[in-house]
Amino acid sequence: MNGVVATSQPLAAQAGLEILQRGGNAIDAAIATAACLTVCEPTSNGIGGDAFALVWTNGKLHGLNGSGRAPKSLSIEKVKELGYDQMPKHGWLPVTVPGVPGAWAELSRRFGKLSLTEVLKDAIAYAEEGYPVSPTLSRFWKKAFVEYKEIFKDDVFKPWFDTFTPEGHAPAPGDVWRSQDHADTLRSIAETNGESFYRGELAEKIAAFAKETGGFLTEEDLAEYKAEWVDPISIHYRGYDVWEIPPNGQGIVALQALNILKGFEFTAKESLDTYHKQIEAMKLAYVDGYQHVTEPEYMRYSVEEILSEAYAEERRRLITEEACLPEPGEPNAGGTVYLAAADKEGNMVSFIQSNYMGFGSGLVVPGTGIALQNRGNNFSLNPEHVNALEGGKKTFHTIIPGFLTKGGQAVGPFGVMGGFMQPQGHVQVIMNSIDFGLHPQAALDAPRWQWIGEKTIEVENRFPHHFAEGLARRGHDIRIALETNNFGRGQIIWRNPDTGVMIAGTESRTDGAIAVW
Repeated sequence: MNGVVATSQPLAAQAGLEILQRGGNAIDAAIATAACLTVCEPTSNGIGGDAFALVWTNGKLHGLNGSGRAPKSLSIEKVKELGYDQMPKHGWLPVTVPGVPGAWAELSRRFGKLSLTEVLKDAIAYAEEGYPVSPTLSRFWKKAFVEYKEIFKDDVFKPWFDTFTPEGHAPAPGDVWRSQDHADTLRSIAETNGESFYRGELAEKIAAFAKETGGFLTEEDLAEYKAEWVDPISIHYRGYDVWEIPPNGQGIVALQALNILKGFEFTAKESLDTYHKQIEAMKLAYVDGYQHVTEPEYMRYSVEEILSEAYAEERRRLITEEACLPEPGEPNAGGTVYLAAADKEGNMVSFIQSNYMGFGSGLVVPGTGIALQNRGNNFSLNPEHVNALEGGKKTFHTIIPGFLTKGGQAVGPFGVMGGFMQPQGHVQVIMNSIDFGLHPQAALDAPRWQWIGEKTIEVENRFPHHFAEGLARRGHDIRIALETNNFGRGQIIWRNPDTGVMIAGTESRTDGAIAVW
């Protein structure tokens, strides 16, 4: 097998595969796929978003943090002066420096084989020539348009409508959508290896738009940006090592939940006790994440303290037969897209990028097709909170790629996108794979649950009804969702260490595709 690419959109998966066929490696394929997703699935990600990656190459796992910082001139006081008591979802206030172009350029520079111009070629072509919109994509697009038409009355949002609904409505299934502005921007990023976005013509356009419309992002904020290489974090789980990107990402939440759960023995996936303990562990890990996780230099407790065996045991003891109302503990001091790619040389990539909440802030830089993210929405306006807003600070971040190894060898990349569903999705697919022996597609297809807050648990409509009733008897507030939109969308690629054969799965909850060569 020469290579495989799995993601949520068939055209993007095919673009990654074609890069492999042109002589690129899995890193090149991941960048090509990611760039295509900004065009072919703009409801979930864009050039103006953030990205994270885990890259396995030459027997080692590398982490890339492609998240951006808040504008230096932004502060809690200024947000409150504008009449807000919490960070808004839309407009300029939640906009942080986009990390996507910088992440692509850094991945290409360090590990790619082909030029960025070659790697972005298909994405540019789809933006320039257009592509037919799929049914799932059309549904999300229409949902955003209906919402935005009601709430976006200011002229600052007009470029969003000009770019994504130029005919006055969201594209229907089969309609061809194209964006010359998007194509031109991708071409500029490719030809300058991302420089134009941070220190060139695109940076000037972004900063000028902010200055004209009351934004805080400046050319200085953009010029200082650089994607950061980080050391991935992990826990040992039943013979495997599960890896995540360290904070400011929320991958530590998934690891903490698994750390709690490995102290129990599970005899069956379809068991009331299994579901109950999974949910309780997830709740305890998540409230810790909300309380303790942000950019590392602001955290009161280290990753090692939060993931210690002693703290896992302390949290594990709180799990009883009844649903708890979770509270954070105190460790002992001492509309997103995901893709996976692998090649015959042994390189494997777990990559995720997002604008957040669909299209993001609702702001599109005129003449560029750049939809700006709204990651700053996660900042707290409580100055005592570890994730309190500060100029130049990175916020607690939801997007997380995952990776699995065993005995120091790569098993493969995995991920589940979808806001605060992501760590919950990671825990469920890892347990489906390791504890219950499901192959990648079955691990992804299995009905999901998610903790919403306090004792509220939302389950998919195909979640076993008798287990939902049993959880309710244990004190959980169970809500059955009519749609699957809120339960994440994931991909997995596992490599057989004996044969080199790769086994992939992709999300049945969206237009997922696996491209194999």
